[in-house]
Amino acid sequence: MDKLQVGVFFQDTQERLSLKLVNGPKGMVHEITQKDLHRPGLALAGFLDLFTFDRVQVLGNTEIHYLHSLSADDARKSLERIFKFAMPCLIVTNSNELPQNMASIADESGISIFSTPLTTTELTHLLSDYLDHKFAPTTVVHGSLVDVYGTGLLFTGRSGIGKSEVALDLVERGHRLVSDDVVTLTRTADNVIMGHGSELLKHYMEIRGVGIIDVGRMFGVRAVRLQKRVETEVELVDWSGNFDYERLGLDEQYKEYLGVKIPYVQLPIFPGKNVTVISETIALNLHLKVYGFHPAREFSNALTNMMKNRSRMESYLEKDFE
Repeated sequence: MDKLQVGVFFQDTQERLSLKLVNGPKGMVHEITQKDLHRPGLALAGFLDLFTFDRVQVLGNTEIHYLHSLSADDARKSLERIFKFAMPCLIVTNSNELPQNMASIADESGISIFSTPLTTTELTHLLSDYLDHKFAPTTVVHGSLVDVYGTGLLFTGRSGIGKSEVALDLVERGHRLVSDDVVTLTRTADNVIMGHGSELLKHYMEIRGVGIIDVGRMFGVRAVRLQKRVETEVELVDWSGNFDYERLGLDEQYKEYLGVKIPYVQLPIFPGKNVTVISETIALNLHLKVYGFHPAREFSNALTNMMKNRSRMESYLEKDFE
């Protein structure tokens, strides 16, 4: 999202942040374009060279007490100085009493002021989470996302290759569908890729030859979830005898989405191949790697050690002339 209307922001966070509009509604049409917050202490004191006015402004105890310490005339000049800038909105924390004329000055500038009983620290934490989510980079992928043993597997591949059928089979085996056909990927602040479906499609699935089915109603609420971290992409590809597929798993591959790399597996399929069980194996194998056990490397190390031991034994026996 590139911008967020103040009115929408108020509707989304009114209950969670205990917000109350303290002046007129003119400023509800303004837009928030930055996810970062700003405390305008220096701006109120007259230093405007680095005033980041395009952010949501938070006035805590320090700013409000400073304004109350000024004379009525100086306080008004200080407020008029910052309200000349096109700020999205202001939030006053700790239910602090607004300085005299602050609401009327804000109305003249068409800027909304909100009040909350939350402390500045509490507000900053909750509001930053909300804005991080709203302004997080997103992209859309054609595929199916399934929670398999707690691992988010993103199935991709050409249209008609069987992504939905694999997802449906996994759901029937007790796993959980996140989204089918269209998966929206979002990068969170800690560089994690989260996947979720669209509001329209929800947990509907198209099965060729059958039509549209509702997985949530058909299999129950245990078979679906709203979002899941994407931990591995499994690309379904048509089997080709001329292609050199990975055999050991030592050379790990990655796909990059929104600047974040996730493990990538290319899975060749053909009639009769049990893709569902292999998908479960991919998820369990990732669990082993998370716990520090890499089967392919363990096998390679064991093979190398065996070859070294055999070489030493053969060398010893060659020199044994008794």
